[in-house]
Amino acid sequence: MSEREMVVVTAGSRGIGRAVVMRMGREGFDVVTCSRDRAKLEALHADFEAQGFDGKLHYLPVDLSNKSGVGSFLEFVASQNQEVDMLVNNAGGFVPGKISEEPDGNLEHMIDLNLYSAYRVTRGMLPKMIQRQKGHIFNMCSVASIIPYMHGGSYCIAKFALLGFSKVLREELKEHQIRVTSILPGPALTDSWQGVELPPERFMPAEDVASCIRDAYALSSRTVVEELVIRPQLGDI
Repeated sequence: MSEREMVVVTAGSRGIGRAVVMRMGREGFDVVTCSRDRAKLEALHADFEAQGFDGKLHYLPVDLSNKSGVGSFLEFVASQNQEVDMLVNNAGGFVPGKISEEPDGNLEHMIDLNLYSAYRVTRGMLPKMIQRQKGHIFNMCSVASIIPYMHGGSYCIAKFALLGFSKVLREELKEHQIRVTSILPGPALTDSWQGVELPPERFMPAEDVASCIRDAYALSSRTVVEELVIRPQLGDI
Protein backbone atom coordinates (compact mmCIF):
# COMPACT_ATOMS: atom_id res chain seq x y z
CA MET A 1 0.00 0.00 0.00
CA SER A 2 1.89 3.04 -1.26
CA GLU A 3 -0.26 5.56 0.61
CA ARG A 4 -1.94 4.35 3.76
CA GLU A 5 -5.71 4.16 3.66
CA MET A 6 -7.85 4.76 6.73
CA VAL A 7 -10.64 2.66 8.17
CA VAL A 8 -13.07 3.74 10.88
CA VAL A 9 -14.37 0.93 13.09
CA THR A 10 -16.97 1.74 15.71
CA ALA A 11 -16.90 -0.27 18.95
CA GLY A 12 -13.49 -1.71 18.17
CA SER A 13 -12.25 -2.64 21.63
CA ARG A 14 -13.53 -6.22 21.72
CA GLY A 15 -15.15 -9.02 19.77
CA ILE A 16 -15.62 -8.67 16.03
CA GLY A 17 -14.73 -4.98 16.13
CA ARG A 18 -11.38 -5.74 17.74
CA ALA A 19 -10.70 -8.45 15.18
CA VAL A 20 -11.39 -5.97 12.37
CA VAL A 21 -9.10 -3.35 13.93
CA MET A 22 -6.23 -5.83 14.24
CA ARG A 23 -6.75 -7.30 10.77
CA MET A 24 -6.79 -3.92 9.06
CA GLY A 25 -3.77 -2.81 11.06
CA ARG A 26 -1.93 -5.91 9.91
CA GLU A 27 -2.84 -4.97 6.33
CA GLY A 28 -1.21 -1.56 6.75
CA PHE A 29 -4.27 0.61 7.27
CA ASP A 30 -4.51 3.49 9.71
CA VAL A 31 -7.41 2.78 12.04
CA VAL A 32 -9.73 5.04 14.03
CA THR A 33 -11.95 3.40 16.61
CA CYS A 34 -13.99 4.04 19.72
CA SER A 35 -15.59 2.31 22.68
CA ARG A 36 -17.28 3.17 25.95
CA ASP A 37 -14.54 1.29 27.81
CA ARG A 38 -11.31 3.29 28.06
CA ALA A 39 -9.38 0.41 29.65
CA LYS A 40 -10.21 -1.95 26.80
CA LEU A 41 -9.22 0.71 24.26
CA GLU A 42 -5.87 1.18 25.97
CA ALA A 43 -5.31 -2.58 25.97
CA LEU A 44 -6.19 -2.69 22.27
CA HIS A 45 -3.75 0.11 21.54
CA ALA A 46 -0.98 -1.69 23.44
CA ASP A 47 -1.58 -4.89 21.45
CA PHE A 48 -1.74 -2.95 18.18
CA GLU A 49 1.58 -1.22 18.90
CA ALA A 50 3.21 -4.47 20.03
CA GLN A 51 2.51 -6.00 16.60
CA GLY A 52 4.63 -3.36 14.88
CA PHE A 53 2.04 -2.61 12.22
CA ASP A 54 2.84 0.07 9.64
CA GLY A 55 -0.49 1.78 10.27
CA LYS A 56 -1.46 3.88 13.27
CA LEU A 57 -4.33 3.39 15.70
CA HIS A 58 -6.30 6.38 16.99
CA TYR A 59 -9.00 5.84 19.60
CA LEU A 60 -11.58 7.77 21.58
CA PRO A 61 -13.65 6.64 24.59
CA VAL A 62 -17.21 7.64 23.66
CA ASP A 63 -20.80 6.41 23.76
CA LEU A 64 -22.35 6.30 20.27
CA SER A 65 -25.86 5.61 21.53
CA ASN A 66 -26.48 9.36 21.83
CA LYS A 67 -26.08 12.29 19.44
CA SER A 68 -23.45 14.08 21.49
CA GLY A 69 -21.24 10.99 21.53
CA VAL A 70 -21.53 10.62 17.77
CA GLY A 71 -20.70 14.29 17.32
CA SER A 72 -17.56 13.94 19.44
CA PHE A 73 -16.46 10.89 17.49
CA LEU A 74 -17.02 12.56 14.11
CA GLU A 75 -14.92 15.52 15.24
CA PHE A 76 -12.20 13.12 16.37
CA VAL A 77 -12.18 11.35 13.00
CA ALA A 78 -12.02 14.68 11.16
CA SER A 79 -9.09 15.79 13.35
CA GLN A 80 -6.93 13.05 11.79
CA ASN A 81 -6.91 15.06 8.54
CA GLN A 82 -7.18 11.90 6.51
CA GLU A 83 -9.88 10.63 4.18
CA VAL A 84 -12.06 7.74 5.34
CA ASP A 85 -11.76 4.88 2.85
CA MET A 86 -13.74 2.33 4.83
CA LEU A 87 -16.38 2.63 7.56
CA VAL A 88 -17.34 -0.39 9.64
CA ASN A 89 -20.47 0.32 11.68
CA ASN A 90 -19.94 -2.32 14.35
CA ALA A 91 -21.40 -0.61 17.44
CA GLY A 92 -24.34 -2.48 18.93
CA GLY A 93 -25.63 -4.42 21.87
CA PHE A 94 -27.99 -7.21 22.89
CA VAL A 95 -30.54 -7.35 25.68
CA PRO A 96 -32.65 -10.54 25.65
CA GLY A 97 -36.39 -10.55 26.17
CA LYS A 98 -39.81 -11.13 24.68
CA ILE A 99 -41.69 -8.16 23.28
CA SER A 100 -44.56 -8.92 25.67
CA GLU A 101 -42.29 -9.11 28.72
CA GLU A 102 -39.23 -6.88 28.20
CA PRO A 103 -39.04 -3.67 30.26
CA ASP A 104 -40.41 -0.42 28.90
CA GLY A 105 -37.70 1.44 27.01
CA ASN A 106 -35.86 -1.64 25.79
CA LEU A 107 -36.85 -1.04 22.17
CA GLU A 108 -35.57 2.53 22.32
CA HIS A 109 -32.33 1.31 23.90
CA MET A 110 -31.79 -1.35 21.22
CA ILE A 111 -32.58 1.12 18.43
CA ASP A 112 -30.14 3.68 19.88
CA LEU A 113 -27.34 1.11 20.10
CA ASN A 114 -27.86 -0.87 16.92
CA LEU A 115 -29.46 1.53 14.44
CA TYR A 116 -29.09 5.21 15.32
CA SER A 117 -25.36 4.88 15.97
CA ALA A 118 -24.78 3.57 12.44
CA TYR A 119 -27.25 6.03 10.91
CA ARG A 120 -25.68 9.08 12.55
CA VAL A 121 -22.04 8.09 12.04
CA THR A 122 -22.70 7.28 8.39
CA ARG A 123 -24.53 10.56 7.74
CA GLY A 124 -21.62 12.44 9.26
CA MET A 125 -19.11 10.81 6.91
CA LEU A 126 -21.13 10.69 3.70
CA PRO A 127 -20.58 14.25 2.44
CA LYS A 128 -16.84 13.73 1.96
CA MET A 129 -17.29 10.22 0.56
CA ILE A 130 -19.79 11.56 -1.97
CA GLN A 131 -17.46 14.43 -2.84
CA ARG A 132 -14.62 11.96 -3.45
CA GLN A 133 -16.91 9.43 -5.17
CA LYS A 134 -15.17 6.77 -3.14
CA GLY A 135 -15.66 4.70 -0.01
CA HIS A 136 -16.95 1.41 1.36
CA ILE A 137 -19.45 1.15 4.21
CA PHE A 138 -19.92 -2.08 6.15
CA ASN A 139 -22.93 -2.41 8.44
CA MET A 140 -22.68 -5.13 11.08
CA CYS A 141 -26.11 -6.65 10.96
CA SER A 142 -26.82 -10.19 12.17
CA VAL A 143 -28.59 -13.38 11.22
CA ALA A 144 -31.18 -11.82 13.58
CA SER A 145 -31.73 -9.31 10.75
CA ILE A 146 -33.40 -12.01 8.67
CA ILE A 147 -34.59 -14.67 11.16
CA PRO A 148 -36.50 -13.76 14.32
CA TYR A 149 -35.95 -15.94 17.36
CA MET A 150 -37.43 -16.41 20.81
CA HIS A 151 -36.15 -13.93 23.39
CA GLY A 152 -34.71 -11.78 20.58
CA GLY A 153 -37.41 -9.16 21.09
CA SER A 154 -36.32 -5.61 20.43
CA TYR A 155 -32.82 -6.72 19.41
CA CYS A 156 -34.26 -8.49 16.38
CA ILE A 157 -36.40 -5.46 15.56
CA ALA A 158 -33.32 -3.20 15.65
CA LYS A 159 -31.24 -5.56 13.52
CA PHE A 160 -34.05 -5.91 10.96
CA ALA A 161 -34.09 -2.10 10.81
CA LEU A 162 -30.31 -1.94 10.40
CA LEU A 163 -30.49 -4.24 7.39
CA GLY A 164 -33.23 -2.04 5.94
CA PHE A 165 -31.05 1.03 6.47
CA SER A 166 -28.19 -0.74 4.72
CA LYS A 167 -30.36 -1.69 1.73
CA VAL A 168 -31.62 1.87 1.29
CA LEU A 169 -28.09 3.22 1.62
CA ARG A 170 -26.91 0.83 -1.08
CA GLU A 171 -29.52 2.16 -3.51
CA GLU A 172 -28.75 5.81 -2.75
CA LEU A 173 -24.99 5.48 -3.08
CA LYS A 174 -24.68 3.40 -6.27
CA GLU A 175 -24.33 6.46 -8.48
CA HIS A 176 -21.66 7.90 -6.18
CA GLN A 177 -19.37 4.85 -6.51
CA ILE A 178 -19.65 4.14 -2.78
CA ARG A 179 -20.03 0.48 -1.92
CA VAL A 180 -22.31 -0.74 0.88
CA THR A 181 -22.07 -4.22 2.39
CA SER A 182 -24.32 -5.78 5.01
CA ILE A 183 -22.53 -8.34 7.19
CA LEU A 184 -24.86 -10.89 8.80
CA PRO A 185 -22.83 -13.06 11.17
CA GLY A 186 -24.11 -15.89 13.27
CA PRO A 187 -22.61 -16.68 16.70
CA ALA A 188 -18.95 -15.69 16.92
CA LEU A 189 -16.64 -16.43 19.83
CA THR A 190 -16.79 -13.09 21.67
CA ASP A 191 -17.39 -11.81 25.21
CA SER A 192 -21.13 -11.77 24.49
CA TRP A 193 -21.19 -15.54 24.88
CA GLN A 194 -19.27 -15.72 28.15
CA GLY A 195 -20.84 -18.18 30.55
CA VAL A 196 -22.45 -20.28 27.83
CA GLU A 197 -21.48 -23.92 28.29
CA LEU A 198 -20.59 -24.72 24.71
CA PRO A 199 -17.21 -25.66 23.23
CA PRO A 200 -15.30 -22.96 21.32
CA GLU A 201 -15.52 -25.13 18.21
CA ARG A 202 -19.25 -24.41 18.13
CA PHE A 203 -18.62 -20.72 17.37
CA MET A 204 -17.04 -18.83 14.48
CA PRO A 205 -13.75 -17.09 15.22
CA ALA A 206 -14.24 -13.32 15.17
CA GLU A 207 -11.16 -13.21 12.95
CA ASP A 208 -13.08 -15.02 10.20
CA VAL A 209 -15.63 -12.20 10.07
CA ALA A 210 -12.79 -9.69 9.88
CA SER A 211 -11.26 -11.65 6.98
CA CYS A 212 -14.56 -11.53 5.09
CA ILE A 213 -14.67 -7.75 5.48
CA ARG A 214 -11.11 -7.39 4.25
CA ASP A 215 -11.75 -9.65 1.25
CA ALA A 216 -14.95 -7.81 0.29
CA TYR A 217 -13.10 -4.51 0.43
CA ALA A 218 -10.31 -5.88 -1.78
CA LEU A 219 -12.64 -6.48 -4.74
CA SER A 220 -12.46 -4.10 -7.67
CA SER A 221 -14.54 -0.92 -7.61
CA ARG A 222 -16.79 -2.53 -10.23
CA THR A 223 -17.98 -5.19 -7.78
CA VAL A 224 -19.76 -5.10 -4.43
CA VAL A 225 -20.80 -7.81 -1.99
CA GLU A 226 -24.24 -6.51 -1.03
CA GLU A 227 -25.01 -9.02 1.73
CA LEU A 228 -22.85 -11.65 3.38
CA VAL A 229 -24.35 -14.27 5.71
CA ILE A 230 -21.72 -16.05 7.81
CA ARG A 231 -22.62 -18.93 10.10
CA PRO A 232 -20.83 -21.59 12.16
CA GLN A 233 -20.39 -24.78 10.18
CA LEU A 234 -22.85 -26.60 12.48
CA GLY A 235 -25.41 -23.82 12.19
CA ASP A 236 -26.85 -21.25 14.58
CA ILE A 237 -26.99 -21.83 18.31
